[in-house]
Amino acid sequence: MSLPDRAQAEKPRTRVLLIEDHAFTRDGLRVAINFEPDLQVVGEARSGEEGLELLAQTRADVVVLDIGLPGIDGIETAARIRAGVKPTPRIVMLTAHNLQAEVLAAVSSGANAYCLKSADPGLLLAAIRAAAVGSAYLDPQIAHHVLGAIRSPEPANSPLTARELEVLRLIADGQGNKEVAKTLGISVSTVKFHVQDILEKLSASDRTQAAVKALRRGLL
Repeated sequence: MSLPDRAQAEKPRTRVLLIEDHAFTRDGLRVAINFEPDLQVVGEARSGEEGLELLAQTRADVVVLDIGLPGIDGIETAARIRAGVKPTPRIVMLTAHNLQAEVLAAVSSGANAYCLKSADPGLLLAAIRAAAVGSAYLDPQIAHHVLGAIRSPEPANSPLTARELEVLRLIADGQGNKEVAKTLGISVSTVKFHVQDILEKLSASDRTQAAVKALRRGLL
């Protein structure tokens, strides 16, 4: 075995968890990923709930996550991964649709990469590798959505005050009440007051749902 081959063989493979409800798609992803010498599928789930349970067992480095899952969808699953899984794995979001709202929600929820299911398999593999080393990756077919959002002003019809938006952004980043209070220089009780107002204004049952709803409405 040559030195480069030996180095590749000794290098740990990137551990990948698949969360995809369609068996045919999941099988294809597994075959394509496991064919690569530097990648390995270590778990498969059919729903966001099942995927969250498997994360603790598999210690995956990268999660390949379908946006259109039954139950909690990919956007909310990504938000829960970022908020509750430590160390936080990288997230590659998959979708069958080229929709601006989905793209922006996925990026804002913490996805490191975003790929269309119709893309060449090589692009997905590139996205996984980029995410694994902490880089971002956007499918060329959807990059214009993100660029367009960057150039657009923040929506003026937000039901939240400027302070509530600050609190919600920190919540979406995975911060707890004490961390939010420290970041903003306010008391924990004030943070709780703002969170309660946010939940009521967005008709959300909890902090995660509030963040997801805000992302979908373009408030964050």
